[in-house]
Amino acid sequence: MTPNAASGPSRRKFLASTAVATAAVAGGMPLLSACGGSDGGSRDGTTSAKDAKKLLPAYVASNVVAPDIPSKNGSAVGFTSKLDLADLKTSVPEKLGKGGRVTVMSPFWGSPPKDGNAYYKAMNDLIGVDVTWQNQDGNTYDQKLGAVLASSEVPDVVVVPGWNMTGKIPSAIIGKFADLGPYLSGDAVKDFPNLAAIPTDAWQRCIFGGKLRGLPMPSSYVPNNVPLYRQDIFEKEGYEVPTSAAEFLALAKEATNARARRWACLDMKWTAFYSFGVLSGEEKSLGWNEVDGKLVYRIETDEYLEALEWTRKLFAAGVVHPDAELGKSSAQDPGPKFAAGEFLVYNQDISQWWSRTAEQAAQNPEFKIWGMDIFGHDGGAPTLWAKNPASIFAFVNKKASESVIRDVLAVANVTAAPYGTKEYMATNYGVEGTHYTVKDGVPTKTDQGNIDVMNAYVMIASPAATMAHPDYPEVGKGQVEWQQRMGAFTRKSAFYGMQITEPARYTNLSNDFEQLEDDFVRGRKKMSDVQQAVSEWRSKGGDKLRDWYQKLLDENGSAAS
Repeated sequence: MTPNAASGPSRRKFLASTAVATAAVAGGMPLLSACGGSDGGSRDGTTSAKDAKKLLPAYVASNVVAPDIPSKNGSAVGFTSKLDLADLKTSVPEKLGKGGRVTVMSPFWGSPPKDGNAYYKAMNDLIGVDVTWQNQDGNTYDQKLGAVLASSEVPDVVVVPGWNMTGKIPSAIIGKFADLGPYLSGDAVKDFPNLAAIPTDAWQRCIFGGKLRGLPMPSSYVPNNVPLYRQDIFEKEGYEVPTSAAEFLALAKEATNARARRWACLDMKWTAFYSFGVLSGEEKSLGWNEVDGKLVYRIETDEYLEALEWTRKLFAAGVVHPDAELGKSSAQDPGPKFAAGEFLVYNQDISQWWSRTAEQAAQNPEFKIWGMDIFGHDGGAPTLWAKNPASIFAFVNKKASESVIRDVLAVANVTAAPYGTKEYMATNYGVEGTHYTVKDGVPTKTDQGNIDVMNAYVMIASPAATMAHPDYPEVGKGQVEWQQRMGAFTRKSAFYGMQITEPARYTNLSNDFEQLEDDFVRGRKKMSDVQQAVSEWRSKGGDKLRDWYQKLLDENGSAAS
């Protein structure tokens, strides 16, 4: 099985798989810092569009490797050709590292390899930097992160996922980490060509406290939660892919046969949110947008309630697999029962389009998974809302010397190399013969590769979005084309691309809604309970939070498009 190079890393994806991938799109909207003021400050503030422009690296597109499918509507680029190791390009012609030592603390999902393994040695030799990894359990990373940032013993580099930027973490980022602007802003980034090829949107997310502090792992702004379905069974049974909410429900009833242990789907809540045009729930700031001149949060909209009501209808009709009804763990790992045909559709990260295909190729040759286009609930075009263009960041210790900072950037310039280069293969596959072999143009990891080459170096920085599956090129093509079609319907809400941290008093304000949603769609709560929760959200701080966001909007303008 080859590593998956799909778009947009998300928490869900990382917890499900150690395969890491990247995505990014260009842009140029105003940016809001996590916290404003001086380096040691912790007050809320903004970085105006004018000021942000001065901080951002110049964008210089890479011309080292031409993709088979260019990016369109915010999609990844795609590669469908077989891999020819003899034809790999070189994107880093000489070592930029000066032989220094750099320590990196990063979340890790799985069992970290031993220090000094063949992969680490090869990467360090390629870069010219001695990178020492302090891998931490990704599932409890927030606890370790908080403790380290509160101490005086901060590693040279610390990776911080966006979902861990809560509480005092944003203030700690401002107080503990270096300004990379002198090395990267404007034309300075041209010393690191692969970093210069990271699109502007991703860099905008790296401004904290009025300084360019982060190195991004970019992601596509196109929503990445795909309704994946058993195309082989659809074709065998003569099912048509639905184009409206009503058609989906009708199909679900037709396809479900509990006695034969077949149900239509798992919990389709996220597809419902997309279908009904609900503002993004990926990040709190993305849930706000102007409606008729007033800022409205996603839970206040008719679309939100309508999406939940439709999802409830699926559960009430008995078309949802019992595991999802009960919230069993198998609904979180749907592979085996999906492969067995116990349900035909589920929504999950786009990466599973490839991983499920690869899993079943040998043992179930008839199996075919495909991505269903998001349908507008009424049969028309959907309204999709963009997710943010970077979600994981690497920061350099404020106390680091210039030589250490330049060594870190040398690492990042290699790990951000594009697909089709020697540096990309080294970063994502390791050493040929030791960590992977290539047969008929398809790289396959060895047992040692599956131990050593995990989510390490890719966490420092990554290239723009790439879909490349030489083992199943039709899947890579399908993924990119799905993104292109869905990207045509994707809009940017008011605070898209802005690095925002809400005041601490509002941190937990909407935390209970996910459980309430799940209870409602399963019939354990009433619509009046949801409406009451929205009313309480407003009175307990939602209206004041609206005023806070309105001030930001007035000062910075809207990113909506």
